[in-house]
Amino acid sequence: MMMQKWRRSGDFIRFGRKSLTNLRSKEDSVSRSVSGFVNCCESKGKLFEPNAGNHNTELDHRCPGRNLGIMQQYKCFGSSSASQIQRNPLFSSLDSNDVSYFKEILGEKNVIEDEERLETANTDWMHKYKGSSKLMLLPKNTEEVSQVLNYCDSRRLAVVPQGGNTGLVGGSVPVFDEVIINVGLMNKVLAFDEVSGVLVCEAGCILENLANFLDTKGFVMPLDLGAKGSCHIGGNVSTNAGGLRLIRYGSLHGTVLGLEAVTANGNVLDMLGTLRKDNTGYDLKHLFIGSEGSLGIVTKVSILTQPKLASVNLAFIACKDYLSCQKILVEAKKNLGEILSAFEFLDNNSMDLVLNHLDGVRNPISSSENFYILIETTGSDETSDREKLEAFLLKSLEKRLVSDGVIAQDINQASSFWRIREGITEALQKAGAFYKYDLSLPVEEIYNIVNDLRGRLGDLANVMGYGHLGDGNLHLNISTVEYNDKILGLIEPYVYEWTSKHRGSISAEHGLGVMKANEILYSKSPETVALMASIKKLLDPKGILNPYKVLPQSFFSP
Repeated sequence: MMMQKWRRSGDFIRFGRKSLTNLRSKEDSVSRSVSGFVNCCESKGKLFEPNAGNHNTELDHRCPGRNLGIMQQYKCFGSSSASQIQRNPLFSSLDSNDVSYFKEILGEKNVIEDEERLETANTDWMHKYKGSSKLMLLPKNTEEVSQVLNYCDSRRLAVVPQGGNTGLVGGSVPVFDEVIINVGLMNKVLAFDEVSGVLVCEAGCILENLANFLDTKGFVMPLDLGAKGSCHIGGNVSTNAGGLRLIRYGSLHGTVLGLEAVTANGNVLDMLGTLRKDNTGYDLKHLFIGSEGSLGIVTKVSILTQPKLASVNLAFIACKDYLSCQKILVEAKKNLGEILSAFEFLDNNSMDLVLNHLDGVRNPISSSENFYILIETTGSDETSDREKLEAFLLKSLEKRLVSDGVIAQDINQASSFWRIREGITEALQKAGAFYKYDLSLPVEEIYNIVNDLRGRLGDLANVMGYGHLGDGNLHLNISTVEYNDKILGLIEPYVYEWTSKHRGSISAEHGLGVMKANEILYSKSPETVALMASIKKLLDPKGILNPYKVLPQSFFSP
């Protein structure tokens, strides 16, 4: 009878040789066509007041000094401390001689002063952060990046590295008038070894283009993001992007074998190794993976890719409570092991948001439930993989861990399943204002913060949780009609304090950017942050690389 229920919901099927990962929607993390909420983001010219509530005094380094002197503000909502930044007076201002020099080395067409193009480059894709850069540079190769940085360092011109500009914490846009260095023209695949699966490419390659290239070779990228149609591999590496496949392939710290980076003074560091094993001294590439362009600009990457497997299955299931979600995860790791490639979850609030704000989306489950899980398997034996997934789901149903579920019957249905999970951010934008937090927590604690925040905010906001349950990554989202100081004061620093108390990380995969630079002490000890600042000062003594990001400004006072 149990198996008949599953078959009525949707026959178990296999998908031959066409990978479902190519069908996932691109709207989750970036869509340049999404309108955003420009009207909600206009600065009113006043500072956010310090948040009320219980502060951990040891960790409360959010506002390094209230006497900000020549305070300059930029368009920024979503983090109270991010809107309270003073431009470093030691940085030079751009002049006509600088522009002339850049045109000499890059060519006139690659020195962008057009206001419309700069407007786009100055603004993050969510329209939360906006700088006032007057110049964007488009180098074509590493040598040009080196020349540009050497000159900027000599003039003490601050710069911001930029790729696809798909970040969520303001890390890829100027804060003030920094020169934008966009690596989009550096987009060549340099080498691919079909024996080892090692791909070498330039930093400006779009992730989806790399995936398509590898598909023709019978391989897949170990990284899959909703933003793959726009994001660049250099930016992925610089932010240590996580994504949907981390449970299967691990983080970029494991799959990136080498890279080339240019430091602030123009020195080119050739660490572009392609070996799986190289135990000669310090493995310096790891300094640049996740440093968000604050230590150097990544210009080339070598990455280990994986053979494309023939069998892909996708299940969409419903659970009554979060405890059942945890138990299913444990059982999935035990019983699906080597074929488990994604384990995503969302709550009912997230589902309702998507159903109410995205056209053509429907709940695959016949009745509403508290939680939903997507389980993807990828393997080489279609018959065996199908039988494993069927047996696992039947067992979960018998144990009453699952209340209902379906397995995609064709490619279109599979795409519609992923559309629900990856459409949440687009739905949030259409619903109004929202606050996004990207947290790593012990799996058993993940949903407790959602419930606690709902109690704290009451009817003021719609709190929802979803994310990569397979690797303990919660995307905590708070949807409201409009931004206001009262709601922000109830959210921050409460979310950071809660995460710190439960020994979590305030940034699982999005990075710190400008949004959380002053919050890093909630996740790292002062001694650790001080060492990070020392490394920054060593590699970038004048502080020109992506200033105001990643580390607290109190460590870099003029």
